[in-house]
Formats: sequence, C-alpha cells, structure tokens
Amino acid sequence: MDPDNTAATQALLRVCGLQAGFGRRVLMREVSFDVRAGEIFCILGGSGSGKSTLLRVLMGLKAPQAGQVFYGGKNFWAGDEESRRGIMRGAGVLFQGGALWSSMTLAENVEFVLQQHTDMSAGDIRAQALLKLALAGLTGFGDYYPSEISGGMRKRAGLARALALDPRILFLDEPSAGLDPVSGRMLDDLVLELRAALKTTFVIVSHELQSIFAVADNCIYLDAASRRVTARGRPADLARDPATEGNALRFLTRGAGLA
Repeated sequence: MDPDNTAATQALLRVCGLQAGFGRRVLMREVSFDVRAGEIFCILGGSGSGKSTLLRVLMGLKAPQAGQVFYGGKNFWAGDEESRRGIMRGAGVLFQGGALWSSMTLAENVEFVLQQHTDMSAGDIRAQALLKLALAGLTGFGDYYPSEISGGMRKRAGLARALALDPRILFLDEPSAGLDPVSGRMLDDLVLELRAALKTTFVIVSHELQSIFAVADNCIYLDAASRRVTARGRPADLARDPATEGNALRFLTRGAGLA
C-alpha cells in the first residue's frame, strides 16, 4: 500500500501493510492503522503476538520486512538513518522498566537528554528538567536517585525524561507493568493529564485491561495465531460487540466473552 501524500498527512502516524519478524519467522503481516494527533492509541495482543516488536519498528529500532511507516506524511523507513533520527527527535519513549541511569539523580536523567540534543545553557537545562519532573508529579524529587523512590515514581521519572524535548508523540511500553493498582491508576491519570495539557499523542503497548479501558481512545489487537490485526476500535466498544473476533474478545473480557 502506498497512500498519496494527502492521505498520509491526515494522521500523525500512519502504518501501511507492515510485516515484521526475525529472519524467516513472521510475527505480523498486513498491519495497517492510523494514529491521529492528540490520540491515546493502544497496541494490544496476547503473548508472542509481536506488540513490542511493532513498537520497535515504529521507534526506528528494527526495520520492517515489508510495508511503510509515515510520520506527518514522511516515509520513515525510506530515508537514511540520519533522517530517521531527525524524525525521532519529535518522539519520546518510556521503556518498561523506566530505564533510568542509576548513577544520576532524577533531574540529571532529564538534563542528560537536553545536554545531548540542545544548546541551552546549564541554568535553562536545569529549569526545564525540574519543570518536566513537576509535570510528572515529582516536584521536589529532582535530587533523589532512582533507588530512593518507589517503582511508580520511577515510571513517572522515566516519563519526565521522555518529555524532555517536548515530543509530539510518546511511546510507552507496558507502563503499568509491575505497579500496584493505586500506582497504576496514578500513571493512567498522568497520561490523561499530559494529553489534556500538552496535546501529546500516545502510543501504548499494554496488557493491563483496567489501564486500557481508562485511557485508550482507539486500539488494535494483534492476533498471535493469524499474525494479523483482527480487531480495531475503542476497547470498551469492542468488548461489548458480539462481532469482535474471538481471541480479541477473550482478551478484552478476560475470557468471559459477553456473559
């Protein structure tokens, strides 16, 4: 599929006919979807469906076997590595474990990104780092080390670092994994607050149903058996729709179907 330029610019992120895998092993094929500006978009699927692999393709960490990815109408994988890096400067990433540097304070973790990618003064960098921590609900924690805070706070610190360069789109890989229900709910609320305040677009890989139903505007379900997208739409609507494909319906209802 090769959409014309007008169609490609209608979405902040557009994926067309994507195929990805390892060697001869195909994890997914014919994957297509749009993510619009300001949307919270979830990638769902069971174990082995390729959710994290798809995220790696979208972030430029793994080349697809076939298909195209467009950012604002720009064909991401048709360009060279430098052009892909340029596009990715408009994106932020929260990895599953937070991926903070343990030898740096929370503020220094955020500052490092700004030092690498801007020519701001040291004072401005510090101010921006503290602002991003405040946006993540961590006012007053700039001088703490990752080992000195809770798991939920580490996730929020990772999110603050992902916000360092004011990205248009944020990729979150299993953000609620390992969190207790209260911390998970606080992170969900933070995602909604950031979208409202900053108009940030989110692409989230998750299997936490409570979180998915709380934040997602739209989603796709990657089916491990068929290696295709077998459901798409608002998660709550899909869970109530008897026409939703079997594996997707079981996933969204914890195996209870429509009962």
